[in-house]
Formats: sequence, C-alpha cells, structure tokens
Amino acid sequence: MIFAGFFAAALCLGLIIGDWFYFVRLTPDAGRYGCGVARTHDRFTHTTMGQLAERFDAGGVLALPHGVARFYRDVNQIVIRQKYRLFAMGFRTLWPLKGLISLSPEGDAVAVLCRKITPWSSAIVTAVWFAVVAVGTVGAVISLFIEGQMTSAGGTVLALGIVGLGAVFLLSGAITVVFAYRLENARLMLVYQELREVIEGARVEV
Repeated sequence: MIFAGFFAAALCLGLIIGDWFYFVRLTPDAGRYGCGVARTHDRFTHTTMGQLAERFDAGGVLALPHGVARFYRDVNQIVIRQKYRLFAMGFRTLWPLKGLISLSPEGDAVAVLCRKITPWSSAIVTAVWFAVVAVGTVGAVISLFIEGQMTSAGGTVLALGIVGLGAVFLLSGAITVVFAYRLENARLMLVYQELREVIEGARVEV
C-alpha cells in the first residue's frame, strides 16, 4: 500500500509538471491549451495586420523585456507569456497565466480579445481542494448529527468548531487564490502593455 501511495503521488506530480511544461510552450496547440479564467477587450489603433506582422521575426516571435510573444498568422492570434527563469528572484505562484490574443482587422485598427489562461492542473487541483474541504466539513457535521452528538452541548460546540475550521480553510484558500491571480495578472498585463507599445510603434522602456 505504501508503494502504491508513493507511485500515485509520483504519477500525479509528473502529470502536473508535464502539464506546466506543455502550458509554457509557444506551439500553436499549446498556445490555446489551458483553462480560461478571464478576458479583456482592447484595440490597437492606427495599426493594420500587415504592420503588426512586421513587428515579429520570420518565426513569428517577438522578445519583450518581461516576456515573449508569438504571432500565428494563419489564425490571427498572438500568445504572450512572461519569462520563466530557473533561479528567478520574483515570487512564483501555482497559478501562472498566459494570454491568447485574437485579432480582428477593423480598417486602420485591430480589435483585440485577450483570454487569460491558467494550466488545467492548477484549476483542477484548486477545485478539488475546495471541494474536499467543503464536503469534509459538511460530512463531519452530518456524521455528528447522525450519531446523536448534536443533542449535547459538547457536541454542538464540536460541530461549531468544525464549521469554523472549515470556513477558515475555505477563506484562506480563497484569499490565496485571489492574491495569486492579482499578482500573475499584473505580470501578464505588463507583458501585454509592452507588446502593445511595440505594435503601436512606441518606445518600450525596460
């Protein structure tokens, strides 16, 4: 049983690492891979699709001060993500974001729809964690009720303690996820702003 547990844990960890490695790739399929969590609308003014394409190299790649962008001409999409360094000084969260930008020509401008995407493993682990805490809390209270312990003052206090502990775990988890999203979103939007400045011909400051 212990060996089976270690094997299951190693397999789960391997799947998560593989999911993250595929998530950060800039291939056409990997660029669209992930769980969408938000979207924003924008416009690149005084820019045509031809002028936009000229900003990228022959491989469709554009290096930015804090990230990288890749343009897929056949589908009019750009994928952006921040730079990932092995020994980076910045704090890294378990919910990285990348942007999938869909482009629509509108005369002398380009309409933009940017979808913010996180790895499927991050979304699934988060959902499972919240579900386990919520179901475990409710299940423990129901178990106390079925066993008749709720009729005593001690049982009632125990039930309230379980509910309170579950609420603390859920609240702390929600705060962690919100903080991580705001941090990763700020990093992604910095890369997006750098891309926009390059496309619109402005000077990018490092």
